[in-house]
Amino acid sequence: MAAVYKSLTGSSTKNATINGAPAKKNKQRVLILSSRGVTFRQRHLLNDLYALLPHSRKDAKLDTKTKLYQLNELADLYNCNNVLFFEARKGKDLYIWMSKAPNGPTIKCHMQNLHTTSELHFPGNCLRGSRPILSFDAKFNSAPHLILIKELLTHVFGVPKGARKTKPFVDHVMGFTLADGKIWIRCFEIRETAVSKAESRTQPAEEMDKQIVAVGEKGETKINLVEIGPRFLLTPIVILESSFGGPVIYENKEFVSPNQIRSELRLSKAGRYNQRAEQQMDLKAKKGDLGLRTGKERPNGELEDRVLFA
Repeated sequence: MAAVYKSLTGSSTKNATINGAPAKKNKQRVLILSSRGVTFRQRHLLNDLYALLPHSRKDAKLDTKTKLYQLNELADLYNCNNVLFFEARKGKDLYIWMSKAPNGPTIKCHMQNLHTTSELHFPGNCLRGSRPILSFDAKFNSAPHLILIKELLTHVFGVPKGARKTKPFVDHVMGFTLADGKIWIRCFEIRETAVSKAESRTQPAEEMDKQIVAVGEKGETKINLVEIGPRFLLTPIVILESSFGGPVIYENKEFVSPNQIRSELRLSKAGRYNQRAEQQMDLKAKKGDLGLRTGKERPNGELEDRVLFA
């Protein structure tokens, strides 16, 4: 079908030139896989991303969590230059690795608040295999490590033109927003609806200005964004120089491990228990001093019956 489409449209990627020079072809392929121990929601999220990225290749689960350098060999085997690896820990935490194989760099992020497409029940929809528009927040250009993260996200989520299983359409937008030190990722459908004459007459001019209205051959068209999912947020942890290894070139000092958070919660509960235990011990000591505890005889007073009538 791709060859038929190229022959009908007359497009040829081999002879494409820009200002007399041969155009650089964007060749990006992504290998998507996970580790053992992923939950059903995490597995469904992986399937949603695989459906949104037609230039990706999904592989079986990786048996090891320590020898991640083996992913470079898998990427070379499947002719992929990007790796998206989901690492599950304790059935609760999910870490995502994004790497440029085989030379790097590699970004490790902690994934939170993940919601799949099936559980959100959004009314939007997009064509399977279509290419997205990547929308990045302006804050990504404020720091060197954010520029690197933006470039790697572009290589992973940006579907190249003419890639495998792609359709010649652009009908959805992937938004990357930076807030509170986290990357918020959303996916929206570009929905176009024709503006009727009655609607243009009854709708105030102020509301028409807030909406995007395009004028084409068939008249005015109203363009809206409808969220289709999935949605999740990423917290960058470290950036490694090479692929799944090498020296650390960036580390997020504000990141707190979920294991440490759960440990602090357990310690706080244990502190409350220890405080109650100490109070009970103090109360027993006071009762023992007053002779109110059973098992300890109280000394006889001068006015007791056993002393007066002895």
